[in-house]
Amino acid sequence: MADQDRVVVVTGASAGVGRAVVNEFARQGAHIGLIARGRDRLDAAKREVEEAGGKALVLLADVADAKQVDEAAERVEQELGPIDVWVNVAMTTIFAPFLEITPDEFKRATEVTYLGQVYGTMAALKRMHARKRGVIVQVGSALAYRSIPLQSPYCGAKHAIIGFTDSIRSELIHDKSNVHITAVMLPAMNTPQFSWCRTRLPRHPQPVPPIFQPEVAARAIVWAASHKRREVYVGWPTVEAIYAQQIAPSFADRYLAKHAYDAQQTPEPVSPDRPDNLFEPAPSEYSAHGIFDKRAKSYSAQSLLNLDLINLTAHRGLIASAAMILAGLAFAGLKRRS
Repeated sequence: MADQDRVVVVTGASAGVGRAVVNEFARQGAHIGLIARGRDRLDAAKREVEEAGGKALVLLADVADAKQVDEAAERVEQELGPIDVWVNVAMTTIFAPFLEITPDEFKRATEVTYLGQVYGTMAALKRMHARKRGVIVQVGSALAYRSIPLQSPYCGAKHAIIGFTDSIRSELIHDKSNVHITAVMLPAMNTPQFSWCRTRLPRHPQPVPPIFQPEVAARAIVWAASHKRREVYVGWPTVEAIYAQQIAPSFADRYLAKHAYDAQQTPEPVSPDRPDNLFEPAPSEYSAHGIFDKRAKSYSAQSLLNLDLINLTAHRGLIASAAMILAGLAFAGLKRRS
């Protein structure tokens, strides 16, 4: 199927990585269903799609509501055609020590970040399974394998997504289905979440450096939608975190306890009028990028290798082994310095 004929659905399409994914698919001429809660940002995303030569359908929906997600999928199929690719990106979180998070806050972050992907997968798979074709892309994180402090709702949800996805993958294999499900693990990204997610930190939240632009993630996600990979790791920090967790998890616990509090905060205090999108969309004109443009990298050398942009596909196992060795050496060095 030609790229320009593909029907794609993206959740969390109005900002951050989701917005970057939308723009990447738009450049291929795809027809895209845009799911999010904020009308103004969705309308802006639609204009960008059309300017790039694609076609877009705005779908106001809260991914934590299974009925709304299924109704959005039905509208896509009625107005754009059968869904070829579904990308689950939507998320929210709260930055705070666990004991300072209320049950309602934790529940809401879990419903959006984890159950949002479950409901998106349900809506997509119900339609794809009957046709015996389609691709579902789960947008994950290095934090799905190596949790960090101050983000327990987000880390828990990302871990759950991997467990859920592995289960569904096995079922698809059992059914000899041609539907493919994959997960893309991301490093720290320069997105608006650090400016509008709820926080109880004394200073402004930031992604743990090194930071990457959302277009780095978008290119990997769009690539994953056309290639049969079980998982795709984006950026050396992701590879290092995942393999270091396998090598020295107890040391990682202690290292992050010592360093990850400051690493997740800028020197600036949190603004008293900071927007908050945990329960309602935050008013803002943010699109794909957050406030860390000056510090964010626009490319990842690791992704160039991993996405087969040069002829190293046959050596992915060797690269993974080398990454494990490098991660072990890195942690050994950190342990000596500590």
